[in-house]
Amino acid sequence: MADILLITPPFTQLNTPYPATAYIKGFLKTKDINAFQMDLGIEVILKLFSANGLKKIFAQAIPESENARRIYALRAEYIKKVEPVVHFLQGQRPSLARQIASHNHLPQAGRFAQLDDMEWAFGNMGIQDKAKHLGTMFLEDLSDFIKECVDENFGFSRYAERLGMSANSFDEIYDTLQEPLSFVDGFTIEILEERLKEVKPKLVCLSVPFPGNLYSAFRCGQWIKNNNPEIKIAMGGGFANTELRELADPRVFEFFDYISLDDGELPLELIISNVLNPSESNPNYNFLKRTFIIDGEEIIYNNFSLRKDYAQAELGTPDYSDLLLDQYISVIEIANPMHSLWSDGRWNKLTMAHGCYWGNCTFCDVSLDYIKNYEPVAGKLLVDRMEEIIAQTGETGFHFVDEAAPPALMRELAMEIIERGLIVSWWTNIRFEKNFTYDLCRLLKASGCIAVSGGLEVASDRLLKLIDKGVTVEQVAKVNRNFTEAGIMVHSYLMYGYPTQTVQETIDSLEMVRQMFELGILQSGFWHQFALTTHSPVGMKPEAYGVIPELKPIEFANNDVQFKDSTGIDHSKFSFGLKKSLFNFMHGVGFDFELKEWFDFKVPPTSIGETYILDCLEDVLYPVTKKSALIMWLGSPPILISKGKKVELKLYRNEDEDSVMCSKENGEWLMKFANSNTPQRYIDLKKDYELKYKNFDTWWYSSEMDVVKEMNLLIL
Repeated sequence: MADILLITPPFTQLNTPYPATAYIKGFLKTKDINAFQMDLGIEVILKLFSANGLKKIFAQAIPESENARRIYALRAEYIKKVEPVVHFLQGQRPSLARQIASHNHLPQAGRFAQLDDMEWAFGNMGIQDKAKHLGTMFLEDLSDFIKECVDENFGFSRYAERLGMSANSFDEIYDTLQEPLSFVDGFTIEILEERLKEVKPKLVCLSVPFPGNLYSAFRCGQWIKNNNPEIKIAMGGGFANTELRELADPRVFEFFDYISLDDGELPLELIISNVLNPSESNPNYNFLKRTFIIDGEEIIYNNFSLRKDYAQAELGTPDYSDLLLDQYISVIEIANPMHSLWSDGRWNKLTMAHGCYWGNCTFCDVSLDYIKNYEPVAGKLLVDRMEEIIAQTGETGFHFVDEAAPPALMRELAMEIIERGLIVSWWTNIRFEKNFTYDLCRLLKASGCIAVSGGLEVASDRLLKLIDKGVTVEQVAKVNRNFTEAGIMVHSYLMYGYPTQTVQETIDSLEMVRQMFELGILQSGFWHQFALTTHSPVGMKPEAYGVIPELKPIEFANNDVQFKDSTGIDHSKFSFGLKKSLFNFMHGVGFDFELKEWFDFKVPPTSIGETYILDCLEDVLYPVTKKSALIMWLGSPPILISKGKKVELKLYRNEDEDSVMCSKENGEWLMKFANSNTPQRYIDLKKDYELKYKNFDTWWYSSEMDVVKEMNLLIL
């Protein structure tokens, strides 16, 4: 039993829990508030994709398409194979991989039509990954069947998403909620009812990060109100934070008692205080933080509490207890390296810093709390939290879910991980800024960083300046090179259709991307069309960007805004060609195609020179060292071998080795530093050298030291 039940409604991810409830439970733990959490989405998926679940699906289905009829005809095979496949994708039956990978073990429908291209798309992937992909297509076939024959709103990572997208009016969602439960709703409510009986909560908190789990949150709220009216219900999360800031429809409160905005810790603590102690003797009585409530027919934004939000260091470590961590499903859907990180494997979620340290991009919600209020967490505390989560979950993989992880904090984190001897894997989102030097990237790699993603957006210096991205194409190319050479995968978010963007700039942007892939400094990417949001600088001052918004009355959600671009260009027509070319570039082909071949309409030739990106990369690898630079020895100390008046320094890395000849004095000095295992500022290192020897600069900038720097010495 617990007073508080935290729920992530269907659906978010198959492979790992969305972290909001774990963050909240970790915070409530610091306040000695007992809470139980559940990912209702994965529980519904596991109930659907079971032998009994499929029997119910097939019993109700009336197949019409040829694909659905094929699946229905093979229903006995699907029922027999579904649980073994799910267990394999949960990591429980690795020996099943060879069976699945044999290509004739599983029943096959429409999703398997791409099999002929699998070897090209995925390369010589191992048996386990190949089986994961085939198992994923098996589930996707069943998903298509459910959507066509049983429940049109179903999707693995979303449910009834259309209802939550740009829903300025609550009418359609409300009308849908008056209809009988859908097929998937039935599974959802069955699990919810059982959990309410077990936990017996006084308050249910539904976290809604995306439009794709909004409808299910309302269904849960509706059922609880109808069947357990004594239980109070709160909603928070990313959807509320971005979409519901102008909430004006009182019917929403037929389903919820509280809707809170922005950081949820203090608002929820105050809601809990009011629910558990609803009396005037309570100092928090009726004093809430950033929370919508209803009084009769009037919606009130209760922000009456004068208490300040908690600092990031006070929030505690995310707590993943209660969640079914061993039952999440790893899938490999498409041949995109970064997307496979999202969907394959279970990642512990953490945040290095609240908000964005840049906070200027004109397409971004920079006016909202989750972007504008920047607050980092100390590196030591981050690694403390990592160790605590590893002990709790047994998982050593971390996804830092920052808007943009700060380079200085990433350095601090990496050094702390290395100092403690932790073996972890981690990845995060960044800005492609110049502080990501080659040596910093090598440090990050040594600490376990496996991938970064960041926004190149429109690869045009004019538009990057208009976006206020704070980077140039040349800078992005150099940073990509640094990460790639350090062995860290780079994924780039790419944008087309930004206000005032011309057709020429779209084609030139594609050429920049093509050259980066051809040079091997970019491994993954994804194009998306510009979307106008009301909380972004473009949304707040559209006339300054040549945008004409199509505004509608707001009673419910308000974020995405339809608009007309003053250029009059239909940017959507570029979508297929941009994505097709990118898919080919990611697989190392199509570089010799003329760009016009990717489009079925006339486009201008690129104005970008053939070697533009290559020319951007012509810089000095080791420039003059700044006095404030931190010097660090990475890896094993060298071995010193006497060679008469000189010594040979044997240098070792995991993957290779090298050696240099130098004076005995320089060799012994370097050995002393390497064995100290203590990073030092360059200016202090230089002073230490000059206490005994002369001409430090001659030694530091020598060809011998260039070898040492490349092998083991980092300048940070």
